[in-house]
Amino acid sequence: MSKRLALLLVPALLAVAGCTTSTDTGEVATSREKAANSRPSPFADCAGLGAPLPSAAPPASTAPAGSGPGTGKALPELSLPCFTGGTPVALRDIRGPAVINVWASWCPPCRKELPAFQRLSERAAGQLRVVGVNSRDGREAAQSIGEDFGVRFPVVVDQGEAFQRALERNAIPLTVFVDGQGTVRHVEASGALDDARLAELVRRHLGVAVPA
Repeated sequence: MSKRLALLLVPALLAVAGCTTSTDTGEVATSREKAANSRPSPFADCAGLGAPLPSAAPPASTAPAGSGPGTGKALPELSLPCFTGGTPVALRDIRGPAVINVWASWCPPCRKELPAFQRLSERAAGQLRVVGVNSRDGREAAQSIGEDFGVRFPVVVDQGEAFQRALERNAIPLTVFVDGQGTVRHVEASGALDDARLAELVRRHLGVAVPA
């Protein structure tokens, strides 16, 4: 009788041991996640994206919008969460002129061009705004890129690529140029942009001269 009882107890003890191990592993993972989320975000808050820019250039109404999917019309009716939290950002509420850059940490051209967008946000402050859309990425990876490259402009999160689908585009990096009336003037998908090319596109499509 005692042998039968012992045999019945062994699986129970193993099950208890397994649950304990699984719980410990889960606690370690949760601790790591909490540690990552406890770091302050490198990106700016999104709360001011709907406010007028103090020195915005007049709308580039004489320049025709570029051709191709997504151009010549308003930004999609889409709301995306801000990386820093708070109220989701309605893209159509972003007051332009604006340059919206779609990027991900796993995309080499995206990483290459991100510093140029940060410099643009500094050089053209008050004249246009730069907004990032972090696409199909992990929070920890995106945060690390922001910290490493000194990216400070606001970033919204698009895990499902809804913004790209609305623009009928499927490649990144992707840069959208939006005028002061909220119209998409141009969508650039030619690869990593440097300072000179970015300044040229901003001048041509948004009428903003970026200081050197």
